[in-house]
Amino acid sequence: MAAVVSLSRLSHSTQGALSTSRLSHHPLLFQRRSQICQDIGSISAIWISPVMDLQVKYLWGLTPVASASLEKVQMFPNMEKLSMRIGCSGSRERTFRVSAFISASAAEINFEHASSLKDIKVVTPICERPAVHITCLEDLLQWVRKAQQLAASVEQQFYDTDGGPDSSDLLRELDWLLDDSLAACCQKGRDSDAFSQLNNQTTSAHVLLRISIEELENQWVQRVKERRPFQYIVGCAHWRDLVLSVQEGVLIPRPETEQMIDLAEAAIMGNPSLAVGLWADLGTGSGAIAIALARLLPSPGSVLAVDMSETAVAVARRNVGHYALTDKVNVVHGSWFLSLEDQKGSLAGVISNPPYIPSANIAALQAEVGKHEPRTALDGGQDGMKDLRQICHGSALALRAGGFLALETNGGTQAEAVADLLRNMNSPVTCFQNIKIVPDFAGICRFVTAIHC
Repeated sequence: MAAVVSLSRLSHSTQGALSTSRLSHHPLLFQRRSQICQDIGSISAIWISPVMDLQVKYLWGLTPVASASLEKVQMFPNMEKLSMRIGCSGSRERTFRVSAFISASAAEINFEHASSLKDIKVVTPICERPAVHITCLEDLLQWVRKAQQLAASVEQQFYDTDGGPDSSDLLRELDWLLDDSLAACCQKGRDSDAFSQLNNQTTSAHVLLRISIEELENQWVQRVKERRPFQYIVGCAHWRDLVLSVQEGVLIPRPETEQMIDLAEAAIMGNPSLAVGLWADLGTGSGAIAIALARLLPSPGSVLAVDMSETAVAVARRNVGHYALTDKVNVVHGSWFLSLEDQKGSLAGVISNPPYIPSANIAALQAEVGKHEPRTALDGGQDGMKDLRQICHGSALALRAGGFLALETNGGTQAEAVADLLRNMNSPVTCFQNIKIVPDFAGICRFVTAIHC
């Protein structure tokens, strides 16, 4: 859990006591688009955020919009103007296309989708929900000011206690929460100037939200008062070029873990035959590693993603489906290699970010981590090595000759202990060669890699 410099959303305050600042890659770039449509009655300008196809049955009161035609849709090239009205920085950007508003009412929407695993509910991220909540912009602004005051009241308290977020971190997260929640700003009056009226303190503009102001209030209080992780609040985490669903019961993928994909890619470049083999992602969690790895592999290369948590399996399957990779990633429920008994000696690669924090250190983690993230995904036993040992021994049997092993560790002496374990696995024959300890971008000796003999 180390610091790493990437490109987009900062997740500084939710990643663990050993972390500093957090940035995640987000290459899905915000694009400018203008569209001229036809009749919409009294709405002349709409700012629509970069999400997905949106339809709304009722825009003003209960007046139905019979078609998706708009007299004028003016896409703001950035959120700077809107920022001046609502304090939303527009730090998240993603590609989008807008054909219409999603036809749905609040009563018709269920944001929890039942999975096949004992009806586990997989929560839809806020940014993917249809915009069905209409409210006055001034009401939203009043709530924003209240939320800013709550964030400012924290000052350095959490940071001094356990390295958690300070007020500036929380204010940044508030911007992101608004970015995910706000879908459109609608202005009545055909000939009005949308830009100037959004900056007018007396504007009569309304906004379309993906969650109600009441839910925003509830979520923000949980974030600040209960220190619930921000990723659980918005229902997603940004990791490499992925936006992954996450929720309680699923470990939030860490930015430093992104480097494991780079290590796998380097191994494939050194041995191209690995690209068309079967890989295993042990302890897949949200499916982050499995999904990113699968996108590296040409057919018939594939990934088995294993997790003992039914919630994690349900969420990982949702994420795999979201990226249309169900033909390349098989998410299975099980513990480490128990689900891979028929793959002995055949795997091209094993990658794992297992629990590795010593049990005695769990209590010292940031509240966001220690009190909210699943302990089974954090606690590595007395010395943090319990699961790492199992994976090392299992990999010796599961990997084929030339197969690649990459493990994330707690760093430092633990990484050295894992490397020593692999070196000493030589009875009756040597199991691994080219054993390396690889530092993360912060210089911490984080990863251990090896090649099966």
